[in-house]
Amino acid sequence: MSVLVQREAAAIREEWLGWALSTLPADRTAAEAAISGLYRLIDLAPPRFHWVSSPVAALVTVPPGIRLRPSEAVERMPEWPLPPRFAALMRALCRELDGRLRWVHQPMDQLIRLRVRGSLSRSADGTVRRPLRLADGSGSRANNLWYGTQCPSWVAHYDALRRAAGVVFTPEQTRHFDLWAAVARSCGSWWPREGVCVVSERPVSVRTEVWGVDGEVRLHCPDGPAIRYADGWDTHAWHGTAVPPWVIKDPSVQRIADEPNVEVRRCAIEHIGWASYIVRAGLRLVATAPDPGNPGADLRLYDLRGETRVLLAVNGSVERDGRRRQYGLTVPGFLDDPVAAAAWTYGLSAEQYSLLVRRT
Repeated sequence: MSVLVQREAAAIREEWLGWALSTLPADRTAAEAAISGLYRLIDLAPPRFHWVSSPVAALVTVPPGIRLRPSEAVERMPEWPLPPRFAALMRALCRELDGRLRWVHQPMDQLIRLRVRGSLSRSADGTVRRPLRLADGSGSRANNLWYGTQCPSWVAHYDALRRAAGVVFTPEQTRHFDLWAAVARSCGSWWPREGVCVVSERPVSVRTEVWGVDGEVRLHCPDGPAIRYADGWDTHAWHGTAVPPWVIKDPSVQRIADEPNVEVRRCAIEHIGWASYIVRAGLRLVATAPDPGNPGADLRLYDLRGETRVLLAVNGSVERDGRRRQYGLTVPGFLDDPVAAAAWTYGLSAEQYSLLVRRT
């Protein structure tokens, strides 16, 4: 497998990641033509299209002139007849395209599944699919499968096989595949019904950070919404974790104390900075000790609240910006020794932790 082919596959991955995170206005003409083509593949006439500004608008919108049956309520989307039919259409196409692979393509297919499809799927989960799940609110497996059908990762996989690995599709397979690819390139998510299809515009802004070895990205913005749509609907995120707006806009010791969700509390404290939070919250220092798992750094143990303490440590590995991140870990209140507290977070004894060459 040549380095040139691997580079081409990586370039295709970045191309599709760009489409997945695009903030350009939807190409409505291309999207409607492609979705109409998919409707024809399941023997249905092209639908009437109803465009909305965001996923949350799509899920609360009843297109004009449509009288919904009880089974067509948003919370009962798994019972809608068309999403499963389109998902089955996609799976059948994938099986056909897999059948075009020959033994000479196998090494490249494995690489593309890992570095293109897997990487893009993780990026989509951490970015554009996050607002879909938040807007939907149901978390049902069937809904997630439908959103997975629209994920560009599988399209990028077969596009890379075709362009980088030289896999040849039949004209009919190419025609079907190009319909799915055109939808993925031209609009946001879509919700098909018989006779009408609701389609969402893309977001107007997306803020991300790179976090994976293959260039995976996730939502993150320290000073505003991580993803925002034209109608004002948005999502705030801190290093990939969806958080309430106050975590980004106005994190305070009192709000952190009142927050029941431990992950939200952690994000708010990180935004303030652990050292600053400890000072603001007036936490009492219990003990300090050199970190045997990170030579040159100290472990600091503080009282937090109730029967809980917080261990302030320095990351053993360097961040992308060249710094070592300071972070806090909650530990049981009975721990008085910072080394024992650090060991507890790894499921080790203090003696075992002290023998570590270096932790990460």
